[in-house]
Amino acid sequence: MNPKIDILKEETLSNQKYNLRKFTFEYTEPNKPTQVQNREVFHRGNGAAILLYNKENKTVVLTRQFRLPTYLNGNPTGMLIEVCAGTLDEIDPKECIIRETREETGYHIADAEKVFEVYVSPGAVTELMYLYIAEYSPEMKLSKGGGLAEENENIQILELPFTQALEMVKSGEIRDAKTIMLLQYAQLQQLI
Repeated sequence: MNPKIDILKEETLSNQKYNLRKFTFEYTEPNKPTQVQNREVFHRGNGAAILLYNKENKTVVLTRQFRLPTYLNGNPTGMLIEVCAGTLDEIDPKECIIRETREETGYHIADAEKVFEVYVSPGAVTELMYLYIAEYSPEMKLSKGGGLAEENENIQILELPFTQALEMVKSGEIRDAKTIMLLQYAQLQQLI
């Protein structure tokens, strides 16, 4: 049976690029006393991510970029290897990921297949991530990629053998959850 939730108070702690709020709420389960709880919740918007794969060459396209939170949490360089991803600017996640793919990787894909949705860190973050896959070929590389200068993006594009990417998960070189999920999905579905 689902609990009953009543929001008692909402307080904005930060409202910069993203939003951090503190909630006080009542949590009531059937036949149990009501609890008053407090939680801080980070609203950063939803996102989309995509694994580009090439069946013929048995390769995947990943990105490498600096991520301050990983640096602050012990990653000595702050560089993280990830699938192409972005925060939803459009309402449609597929439109977003097709645009992000073009901006970040330089590959111009016409379509993407949604494989699933995941909450990234549901204990504190509202973000829902839409995960996609798409086949790519060398002739789809129509621009440089690397991200947008006005967004201070400095993205390196990596084209790797699929087996090497899986080994990088095993060795800890790839530690990003959405990337690991999409690589494992490709392996389970025998896409490559």
